[in-house]
Amino acid sequence: MKTKKKIKTLDQFVDEEYGLKGTTKRDKFGKGYESFKIGFLLQQVRLSRGLTQQELAKKCGTNKGYISKIENNIKEVRISTLQKIVELGLGGKLDLFIRV
Repeated sequence: MKTKKKIKTLDQFVDEEYGLKGTTKRDKFGKGYESFKIGFLLQQVRLSRGLTQQELAKKCGTNKGYISKIENNIKEVRISTLQKIVELGLGGKLDLFIRV
């Protein structure tokens, strides 16, 4: 039987790992934040669903190594692939928006 891990919010994780807004470490982190956020969010949803990287990869037609690289911000993900991961692998819906 799989056990679900305790899930932190992204804000809790960032505050704990990089300090509060306005600190040098947090400001430096903020520059790479957006690409990191995608991998972190995918990982948190995967864990909340009790899935391994291997199980998620199988559901969306990719491999464990690719999922790991996305979650660890090593590989950028195409929007079409992200959509497959979210919809087929995690049973969710991907919504994108542009802020100007």
